Amino acid sequence: MAVIELDNVWQQYGANVVLERLNLRLADGEFCVVVGASGCGKSTFLRLLLGEERPTRGRLLLDGQPLRDEPDATRGVVFQRYSVYPHLSVLQNVMLGFEFRGAPLCGRLFARARRAAREQALAMIDAVGLAHARTRFPGELSGGMQQRLALAQTLVARPRLLLLDEPFGALDPGIRADMHRLVRELWATYRPTVVMVTHDLKEGFELGTRLIVFDKVRHDPQAPNAYGARITYDLPIERNTQRAAPAPGVGLAA
Repeated sequence: MAVIELDNVWQQYGANVVLERLNLRLADGEFCVVVGASGCGKSTFLRLLLGEERPTRGRLLLDGQPLRDEPDATRGVVFQRYSVYPHLSVLQNVMLGFEFRGAPLCGRLFARARRAAREQALAMIDAVGLAHARTRFPGELSGGMQQRLALAQTLVARPRLLLLDEPFGALDPGIRADMHRLVRELWATYRPTVVMVTHDLKEGFELGTRLIVFDKVRHDPQAPNAYGARITYDLPIERNTQRAAPAPGVGLAA
């Protein structure tokens, strides 16, 4: 079953075309990694999936229905910069999603509902390796630990679609390798459909089950913004048999 469907999606701002002719189906549980040169529309693509922007043309569907304009619990996102609340402890950060959903007016759960939320939050904190730090605040955590917290905060809501916007770009190589292992384990356990943007091709092959390359294949020196990026390669990733094949109708990139 396709979780995400894009049918001839374009995105432009005035005369500036950023994305064009996007046609894509993402199946339930896929781990799709998006790569491409800077400025080719990768982050714009994520914003479309998150619901922060609407496509200029075309259809974008989630589970067969038009994607809602506002982000909701079906979609979770982790950014490169740590998107956690600095004034809340690790446990409070992870519980916050339950409290916003269960008590939208006061933002706080009580009695049985609070105990249940706390148990689920503690289980997720343990899953990301932060059980020893549940009472600490983000300012007391390393960069890698803060990204673990951001993952826990997002995954505890069991999103249908998990969006990762270069989440490991600011981490040291050793910590990044640890985060790769963690993400693979979390994906195998919870099986969300993942769309991850990265500049690191090696990272894409290491984590994904599918690699998508964005590139501009049409250029006009007299009107440099007239054409946008589109999908030039769409590769299923099989270990030891990775081989690039161009998308239909697209030649090899120079």
